[in-house]
Amino acid sequence: MPGTPGISRRSLFAGSAAGTAAALLPTGTATAKNRTKSAVTGASYRAAYHFTVPDQWKNDPQRPIWIDGEYHYYYLYNADYFTGVVGTAWRLATTKDLVSFTDRGVAVPKDTTPNGDLWSGSAVVDTGNTAGFGAGAVVVIVTMSPGGGTDHQEQFLYYSTDGGLTFTNYGTDPVLPNPGVADFRDPKVIRDEDRGRWVMALAENDKIGFYHSADLKSWTYVGGFVHDGIGVLECPDLFRITAGDGTVKWVLGASANGKGSGLPNTYAYWTGSFDGSAFAADTNDPQWLDHGWDWYGAVTFEKRAASGAVDAAARYAIGWVNNWDYANTTPTIDCDGFNGTDSVVREITLKKASDNTYYLASRPVAGLDSHVSRTVNLGDVTVNGTKVLDYTGISYEVTTQLTWSQLTGAGLQLRRSPDGGRHIDAGIYADYAFLNRRGTVNADTSGKWQESHTPFDPSAGTVKLRILVDRTSVEMFVDDGRYVHTSQVFPYLLDTRLALFTIGGSAVFRNTVIREFSV
Repeated sequence: MPGTPGISRRSLFAGSAAGTAAALLPTGTATAKNRTKSAVTGASYRAAYHFTVPDQWKNDPQRPIWIDGEYHYYYLYNADYFTGVVGTAWRLATTKDLVSFTDRGVAVPKDTTPNGDLWSGSAVVDTGNTAGFGAGAVVVIVTMSPGGGTDHQEQFLYYSTDGGLTFTNYGTDPVLPNPGVADFRDPKVIRDEDRGRWVMALAENDKIGFYHSADLKSWTYVGGFVHDGIGVLECPDLFRITAGDGTVKWVLGASANGKGSGLPNTYAYWTGSFDGSAFAADTNDPQWLDHGWDWYGAVTFEKRAASGAVDAAARYAIGWVNNWDYANTTPTIDCDGFNGTDSVVREITLKKASDNTYYLASRPVAGLDSHVSRTVNLGDVTVNGTKVLDYTGISYEVTTQLTWSQLTGAGLQLRRSPDGGRHIDAGIYADYAFLNRRGTVNADTSGKWQESHTPFDPSAGTVKLRILVDRTSVEMFVDDGRYVHTSQVFPYLLDTRLALFTIGGSAVFRNTVIREFSV
């Protein structure tokens, strides 16, 4: 998908909130001096345990790959964000535990050829030397748009012989030219070992096209999967995964905007079968890997053991915690000199539902357990109304299991203000689970996209919630993680309280535990 649109560094705290913001944030423009000041004073909106770009701008994650015992995570980066110059490069960070990342700088620079900047694509390790750059070379297939715009997108090749740290362009001609259409982007390349070839999934408006190649340099169209009604499909994904009962499914995914149809604007996916050329979905309607407002451009990638062995029963996923409707509206610009935060990495597994269909369940990556700096065990808490806990914090995880006999709704007030007037609500009400950011500062000035919903069966009389709270995001995992809600938020830094609430009855919040992380 595109890099940055026209930059409008619009503060969330302008207008009526300006006076309050002045007391909470560093003042002045986002200079290096002010960023140092924010770090010293602690008045920072940089996430405590989520990945953030070191400076300037990031958007789409690029699928991480495993090289020499660690994951190489590339992402779209614009070093010229503050000057208003658009266009992205690929920047690299490496990680062994998918929680702590080491910045490696720009790996694939922009504007070094007549084709301009780099958009989304995918990297692969060519262990068999099919492309001729050497066994183990890292090959990137990436969208570029010579002349700019979205009406002449083509796919180009870059390669690396130093373990994915730096890349060389394979000439200036596309390896997959544009056939004369708009929306022809975001190649996702996988190795089809069964048939000895490479397969590409490409976003083509309301279609995901499939292509074959023997050498990564020449591609042939073989078919496509079409689905309309959820906007332009972007950042496609294609992988195989095995459920706990041994069932093997292929999954086809894409970032999509279903808000016009009352659906999420995140990662849509279909389970089904893939014969190497065509994908057959189990059902026409997609499922969604996240139901919040801000989990876009997401990618999944292989789960590897320390030995490098691939786990066929699980994958990892990471998404950009933002939305193109308000991508440039964030206080992190002036406070910390950056705009770009990701979700935690999630482990996803394939599970069978009671109606014999299959779905992807998500949970935070286990690596978080090694970064716990403090644990607050509150045990069982009985609530009838609102109970403010004796805890304050900005970045933490809270887990609890609600149980009740008669109840209309219950949940948590996250990042609650001292006077109780501001907070983010997460929990269940009647027959749905919800995450509501209306009560705090957030980037959706339209007011339309404030509360996200997922189905919930109140007859169960119990629900488990695992909620990750950081300076600018909330991620709520419901029960086994079949449903997840991710939304961007910008609570004032003095809003540190946490409360439990019930509506229409009492509930017990069992095994309530708060964990803080140091990364």
